[in-house]
Amino acid sequence: MGHDSKYQSVQWLQEEINNILNFYYPQCIDEDAGGYIAQFDEETGEVYDRSSKHLVATSRFVVNHCVAATLNGPDWCRSAAEHGLRFLQTYQRDSARGGYHWLLEGRNPRDSKRICYGHAFAFLALSRAVEAGISDVADELKQLYQFLIDRFWEPEYGLCKSEYDPEWTEAAEYRGQNANMHMCEAMIAAYEATGEQRYLERAVTIAESLTLELAEETDGLIWEHYTSDWEHDFDYNRDNPRHTFRPWGYQPGHQIEWAKLLSVLARHTTEEWLVPRAEELFGAAVSYGWDDAAGGFYYSFDLNKEPLVKDKYSWEVAEGIGAAAVLYDLTGKTEYQRWYNEFWQYADDHLITQESRNWYTKVTETNDPVPTRSGVAVESGYHPIGACLEGIRSYS
Repeated sequence: MGHDSKYQSVQWLQEEINNILNFYYPQCIDEDAGGYIAQFDEETGEVYDRSSKHLVATSRFVVNHCVAATLNGPDWCRSAAEHGLRFLQTYQRDSARGGYHWLLEGRNPRDSKRICYGHAFAFLALSRAVEAGISDVADELKQLYQFLIDRFWEPEYGLCKSEYDPEWTEAAEYRGQNANMHMCEAMIAAYEATGEQRYLERAVTIAESLTLELAEETDGLIWEHYTSDWEHDFDYNRDNPRHTFRPWGYQPGHQIEWAKLLSVLARHTTEEWLVPRAEELFGAAVSYGWDDAAGGFYYSFDLNKEPLVKDKYSWEVAEGIGAAAVLYDLTGKTEYQRWYNEFWQYADDHLITQESRNWYTKVTETNDPVPTRSGVAVESGYHPIGACLEGIRSYS
């Protein structure tokens, strides 16, 4: 495919965003309890659980609708975003103890552990809401920033703790890169929304700590799990490589997601290491994680760089699309254009339902869809919409 493929068309990319939004809307709007309904059968659009409200799902729905509103998407996007923000700040937030519940049943807390990963998405949601011009959010963004720094930030490491008990009395020993990666993403968004330098500086600090300093010990690759003093923990969940949030092994999807974030950072700062490091991480992801025969990224690879869990998740390809788009924009190298098209072609062939243009969360090694029909959902189209957003930014 040459430069004129549909995947570089801003109009086509905006239509893809609208298709994903329309898959969920208006059924995703919970008129009774408030917030969103996230548990959809990915093929039929049938709702299988109306009451589970995950912090990540709520936040991501807000992000999706704010991004679409910023891009002049459907006229209901703004009200849909405001609807979710009200729920996020009224029920998902714990006004008595501070911070956010991890999981609600309707409006009632079901799991109140304080997870940095979820708080990062709440911060991202507020950032995108400010960017979309939703009123009365700017002060809440500043307050949440200060709260996150007070609770999670470890200045001696330039990184965030991962988890507390509901009362904020004790931090878990575990430290994780995933929460920090999404905190970096949220800080970039806060900077893009406000122009305030402190958010950009915080994003660069996190990126430097994880992708430069810690990755020096692992051949430039980014490991997922660490001890409380930020030593690599190669035993954590070793017997659980399929864990939903904390799987063992290297994740090619996170190498390439960092490639995207470092590239986006390079748009905003003159740090010279960002683009070369992004290119290294992109190269590692496609070298060790991409299935050359059947396409798609394996979920993980082991310490010998051999495929470990061979299922393929759509979020990895979506992050690859975003990374390739930004790197092509920054470097002009045709290899990124080629990968951008290849990732999209693979998604078109195997990840996207042809009726609704919604994305499956997961396919098998041989690219057979594994539709989600049970469990608490957190995806809600967030990664594909993010891929389209970076495509639009890069090809506009």
